Amino acid sequence: MPQSLGYDCQLCERSMREPTTLHHLIPRMCHRNQWFQKRFSREQMLQTVPLCKDCHRAIHRLVPREKELGRYYHSIELLLAHPEIAKFVDWVKKQR
Repeated sequence: MPQSLGYDCQLCERSMREPTTLHHLIPRMCHRNQWFQKRFSREQMLQTVPLCKDCHRAIHRLVPREKELGRYYHSIELLLAHPEIAKFVDWVKKQR
């Protein structure tokens, strides 16, 4: 069993030597939007997940619109359902 290096990415599940970054599942810019306030609790809007820098950059590159991220990709499962993100995660899991 490989020893953990310290920081685990919740998307690609790799253990990293450098700290992960926190990704808001519902982007902060959406928190004051009524559409989001009607559909999500405050706790849901504040939820973050630790991601490696590679995965965090890929998410924002592949889904550049914050509202689209918040509406359709507000969980790890939904992010992995995005075909391009899933393809990236499959590739990055094989990297060191």
